[in-house]
Amino acid sequence: MANLSYWERDTLLSSNFLIIGGGIVGLSAAAELKSKYPYASVRLLERGLLPTGASTKNAGFACFGSLTELLSDLAVMPENDVLLLVEDRLRGLELLRKRVGDAAMEYEALGGYELLSEKELYALEKLEATNALLRQVIKGAVYQQLPATAIRERGFNTNYFKGLVLNAYEGQLHTGRMMATLQDVVQKLGVSIHTGAEVDCLEDAGDAVWVHTNDLSKKHKIVFRAEKVLLCTNAFSKKFKPEWDLVPGRGQVLITEPVGGLAFKGAFHFQEGYFYFRNVGNRVLLGGGRHLAKDQEAVTDLEVTANIMGVLEELLSKHILHKNQVEIKIEQRWAGIMCFSQKEHTKKTILEFISPNVLAGVRLNGMGVAIGSRLAQRMVAML
Repeated sequence: MANLSYWERDTLLSSNFLIIGGGIVGLSAAAELKSKYPYASVRLLERGLLPTGASTKNAGFACFGSLTELLSDLAVMPENDVLLLVEDRLRGLELLRKRVGDAAMEYEALGGYELLSEKELYALEKLEATNALLRQVIKGAVYQQLPATAIRERGFNTNYFKGLVLNAYEGQLHTGRMMATLQDVVQKLGVSIHTGAEVDCLEDAGDAVWVHTNDLSKKHKIVFRAEKVLLCTNAFSKKFKPEWDLVPGRGQVLITEPVGGLAFKGAFHFQEGYFYFRNVGNRVLLGGGRHLAKDQEAVTDLEVTANIMGVLEELLSKHILHKNQVEIKIEQRWAGIMCFSQKEHTKKTILEFISPNVLAGVRLNGMGVAIGSRLAQRMVAML
């Protein structure tokens, strides 16, 4: 056990609310709590020096669903469930933009695009019907088919990509600046953030919750006390409730060095959203491919793999930048960990009390940027 002082036990380890997980959901929950209970003490624990999942490792897409992705959902889910998903994502993005500010996170309303292969052109026949359905939660037509010339003008391989759909309601942002601003917001509100604190177990004693942690920097155990605990650890949550339907999903990403004469701007999806790319200035960020090796990618290991990276590099050179005459150089590669259900017919988050004083909000289904702020709002409302 740690050699703690009276002062540490009395003040630094006790709080009204304690949040486990320092990603988008955890930080947003901290902000929501201080807004609702300004005089309450709020403490946040994060196991890594930086958030461990996908919050600082995502692609920076402000999106709520490509056309083929929603059509795929509608094939296995009730229409109302799909509409609720879209509405939650829209409301979540609105909350995030309001809390962080567009300028602070470099939000750009450049649009979201979906590139279609020959076998996916069927989606165009369902475009208007999908727009009509989505009018229940968003005004105007969401999806718009662009002419074939728009594919060629952006420098994409027209032998591979046969259709292009625009979603003008989507955009992109700078993930690092978004998270840094969120941290600044909650610290200015008086939230205490502890990094390098991995939670071993939770003990709900009725009048308080005892949170047992490992202080990774000093190799000893520290126990925190809180009246209420919010669990916001997404793919890393199964240790707290093994029977949960939680499947980790590693998302691998690369970014190029600056590309001369880059012909496109915006956030692009293809193959039902399993691949995604965007410009970062005049760099290209490209990620995805976990569906090609689902068992291999259902892990919490942050390493990148040769097979997925090989696929991404081939797509980049052959189909995205295939007209580029200069050698494409990769500047960085990384991976983030998302969380999904084993069942195709649900993309609902898990929002439930696992004990009288411990509330969990996990399983964001790869939509943390869009849905994280909304989930945090719902968690605090449940308290």
